[in-house]
Amino acid sequence: MRIERIHEAPAHETAWTVAAYETPVSDRIWVLTATGATPAPVLQELLDHLADGHGWDTAPGAPLDEKTIAAATQPLSDAGWKHTVDGRWIRWTSPAADAGVQFDAFAAQHSNQTLATWTAWAGPKPDHPTWALTASPHTPSSLLADLAENLAHATGTRQRQTTSRERRTRLVTAPSAIPTVPAGPAASRTH
Repeated sequence: MRIERIHEAPAHETAWTVAAYETPVSDRIWVLTATGATPAPVLQELLDHLADGHGWDTAPGAPLDEKTIAAATQPLSDAGWKHTVDGRWIRWTSPAADAGVQFDAFAAQHSNQTLATWTAWAGPKPDHPTWALTASPHTPSSLLADLAENLAHATGTRQRQTTSRERRTRLVTAPSAIPTVPAGPAASRTH
């Protein structure tokens, strides 16, 4: 497992990359990315799930089936999210239409690649989200379900508007929600 954090990434670009490997030198099994504006509760859920050490329930190389998709999205269905199918896309949208999860059936069929099969977003529009997560086909369904549970209960979508002065004060006085680790030499970074 490798986690990379790009500290200077703009809010709408990838700031977090989590990648799983069978061995330290093998190809990726799955990858998940998060933009810089992804809320701390969503990132905390992700890190908590990874720290638990279980949840490797999606077998590498196995095709995604209806059971796996249903397991990953059950929290959204339970919360009454609207479910639609549009060509290759299966979408779940919150009742307020301010968050959603999208499954790309085409990308899922190419399971030997690390295409973005899952996209979770929150914000005013899906094509211009405030923040987004993407995940490849073999991302564990239990991890996706935990993130969906967090999203379904709006934990990750609540964002209080602050003034520039409040934001500066909070940045100076509040501890970081996610601990930062000093970057090592550039040669030690992996993608």
